[in-house]
Amino acid sequence: MILAAGRGERLRPLTDRIPKPLAPVGGEPLIVHQVRWLAAANIRDLVINLHHLGAQIEDLLGDGRDLGVHIRYSREPELLDTGGGIVNALPLLGEGFFAVLNGDIYTDFPFSRLPSTLPEDVDAHLVLTPRPGYRDKGDFEYLDGEVVDRGNSHVYCGICVLRAETFAGRPVRPYSLREDFFAALAAGRLGAQTWNGYWTDIGTLEQLNELNAFLGGQAIAGEPG
Repeated sequence: MILAAGRGERLRPLTDRIPKPLAPVGGEPLIVHQVRWLAAANIRDLVINLHHLGAQIEDLLGDGRDLGVHIRYSREPELLDTGGGIVNALPLLGEGFFAVLNGDIYTDFPFSRLPSTLPEDVDAHLVLTPRPGYRDKGDFEYLDGEVVDRGNSHVYCGICVLRAETFAGRPVRPYSLREDFFAALAAGRLGAQTWNGYWTDIGTLEQLNELNAFLGGQAIAGEPG
C-alpha cells in the first residue's frame, strides 16, 4: 500500500496544484519512481489511498498496467491519516501480510529485502535509518538488531510490513500508524531492519530541491506556504 492521501501543507503552494506524491523528482512524479521500486521487487498488486487532489494520481497511474503492476484505489472523503487509511483499505488489502510505503519519501532501499511474512511474535516490521542531520529528533533506539525503545538514534523510513489481522474489526477513524508501532514496541512485538543508504522524506520545498539537485534535476520554483 502506498499512502498518498495527505495534504502536504508544508509544500504549499506546490500542493495547492498537485498532490504531494506527484511532486516532480528527477523529471518524473515521485509516485512513479515508487511504483517502479515496488515492481522491481516483484511487489505488483498495489493499493493507493487518495484524498487531496487524488483524481490526479488515478489519472496518471490508471490501473498500473503501463508500469507493470495492478493498482486499486481506496478513496477517503475524510482524511484518515496513516492508520485510519489502512483500516479503510483493509478490504482491498486482504489477509496475511502487506508492505506499506509513505508517498512522500525517496530512497535507494531495495524493496526485495523486505520480509514477505512476519514471525508469530511480530505485528509490525519497520525499516529504520540513522537520524539525518535535518531531523531534530528521531523515533526509535535501535541496538543489536532490535528496537529497544522510543528515542533519537533512528527514524522510521515510512516503509514497513504489517500483519493484516491486527487491523481487523477496527472502526474507520483518523489516527496515526505510529500509535500501532508504539503499542507493538510496548508489547515486544515490533521488528525492524536498518538502511544506511540514501533516504529522504520530502516535507518542504527545500528538501524537494535538495533531492532534485542530488539527482541532477532542476529546482522547483516557489516558496512553501
